[in-house]
Amino acid sequence: MDSKDIDIFKVLANETRLQILHWLKEPEANFPCQDVNPRTVGVCVGSIQKKTGLAQSTISHYLSMLEDTGLVVSTRIGQCTYYRRNEEAFSMFVTHVATDL
Repeated sequence: MDSKDIDIFKVLANETRLQILHWLKEPEANFPCQDVNPRTVGVCVGSIQKKTGLAQSTISHYLSMLEDTGLVVSTRIGQCTYYRRNEEAFSMFVTHVATDL
């Protein structure tokens, strides 16, 4: 097991980060009032922060951790950064866990 695997498991060990990933799996249902297509572009960090009720700095840190492990991808448009799940990374991780661990 390499350090990237350990980092992914650490990121997944937090309830709020897991909840964010769950919400981003079905962004249209969980964030219905987006000004962009949440499936292809993502969900604005402000919407994620509002839904969690946590401080903006905490959510930004959590999203940065998710992005560092490759589980989410960010896109900056104007003043907002949008986040979406990286389904390819999830597939690769699940395959790795199933075959190598």
